[in-house]
Amino acid sequence: MNFALILFILLLVSGGIWLVDAFILRPRRAPAGKDPWWVEYGSSFFPVILVVFVLRSFVAEPFKIPSGSMIPTLLVGDFILVNKYAYGIRLPVIDKKIISVGDPQRGDVMVFRYPEDPSLDYIKRVVGVPGDTVAYQNKKLTINGQAVDMTRVDDYLHPERLFYSQQFVEKLGPVEHRILNDDDAPAFITSASQFPMRENCLYNNSGVICKVPPGQYFMMGDNRDNSRDSRYWGFVPEQNIVGKAFFIWFNFNDLKRVGSFN
Repeated sequence: MNFALILFILLLVSGGIWLVDAFILRPRRAPAGKDPWWVEYGSSFFPVILVVFVLRSFVAEPFKIPSGSMIPTLLVGDFILVNKYAYGIRLPVIDKKIISVGDPQRGDVMVFRYPEDPSLDYIKRVVGVPGDTVAYQNKKLTINGQAVDMTRVDDYLHPERLFYSQQFVEKLGPVEHRILNDDDAPAFITSASQFPMRENCLYNNSGVICKVPPGQYFMMGDNRDNSRDSRYWGFVPEQNIVGKAFFIWFNFNDLKRVGSFN
């Protein structure tokens, strides 16, 4: 469902009603006359829809985390806010960038439209930017030939499934974050799709090595062995970017999650 398009249509309809009433119907109406029901509802909803549309399109948009691919940074059920102007101002609905503000950086947690089905929004971490060579071999990440700093910390207990995963603190640029690896999960990538520019990637028994094309980004989940990401379905085009995740504003199961983001 394209919620932005639905909201835009509601804005046009309610705004049209408001304009017709303000400049045509209201001057002709008797001073004590009552507004027709469709005018009353349309005019009253217009400012509310306008505010929601502007905030959602240009400032921040809420999302709910549906899967565990970003554990331990984001948990299933986290409600997050996404900065819509961090990487530029885009026209609503058509998502065309009109003002460039900045580019995604390694370590950013980014929401984007899934390349294989743009109607779906995905969230992963930016690992490779245009021009990078990203290698994930034997569960070790290197970028442009340099190993990414990784420090072992206490194992992570998955509270709902009651098992442990190895946990590390990884540093991508200035960003430190935690990742998970499972001992018993294989290093090689299975069932990678035939995505655009797949020739930029080399798959082997140890994992994958990819050269990130211009205008594309290489994304990975923090739950490394339980995330289908760029290793499987390829690069994220710049035009698919939605925004930068920056805040957890609610979680029904754990109120302590509110405000956290690491």
